[in-house]
Amino acid sequence: MLEANGLCAGYGAIPVLYGVALSVRSGEAVGILGHNGMGKTTLLRTLIGALPATAGTIHFNHDDVTALAPHARAKRGMAYVPQGREIFPTLSAYDNLRLGLVKTGRKPEAAIDALLEDFPRLRPLLDRAGGALSGGEQQLLALARALAGEPSMLLLDEPTEGIQPSIIEEIAETLVSLREKRGLTIVLVEQNLDFIAAVSQRVLVIRRGRIGDEIPREHLTDLDKVSEYTGVHA
Repeated sequence: MLEANGLCAGYGAIPVLYGVALSVRSGEAVGILGHNGMGKTTLLRTLIGALPATAGTIHFNHDDVTALAPHARAKRGMAYVPQGREIFPTLSAYDNLRLGLVKTGRKPEAAIDALLEDFPRLRPLLDRAGGALSGGEQQLLALARALAGEPSMLLLDEPTEGIQPSIIEEIAETLVSLREKRGLTIVLVEQNLDFIAAVSQRVLVIRRGRIGDEIPREHLTDLDKVSEYTGVHA
């Protein structure tokens, strides 16, 4: 479904990605681990088009999307939940979800009701302002809003950051369920080892702007082995 080859990107004169090669199959969940500053967020922002590639190509469903704007990639089925979630704090949870439906033309009532089947915790919160929700509730709202457009691929940047453990487990279960029920493809940047092991089928390491080793999932429970790959600890 997704293939990046020779992908380079950066900020001004500062390069961050150096020839990334990445391949993700349809319906697969791929986790990416790495030190801070190794290019994880830059990779996601380049894949979604928020940051232009300076070299290399990105193919999505066999089409070259390297030069497409983020909204054009979204129309093709890519969705992105950034670090920090970026919900609209002054809008109600319901209106946040409604904005996720804009490009679909679907009627909000029926579409949001269907979304809440997968995100039942949000049902009693629809009238509350997004900024009044807890961090975990905001993350669930951001996920639901991204999925309102019925994407085939979801890019997630540090979804467990600042979230209580009970909702982390709920998010993991929801993502696994969505992958199994909808065939949703997931690319996940995360440093919570339990979460990335629960959600991902493959886990890759990014070092100095390049995708390196693949960590066997069974090694994610061995901190010494994980540290050998990345230095990331649970």
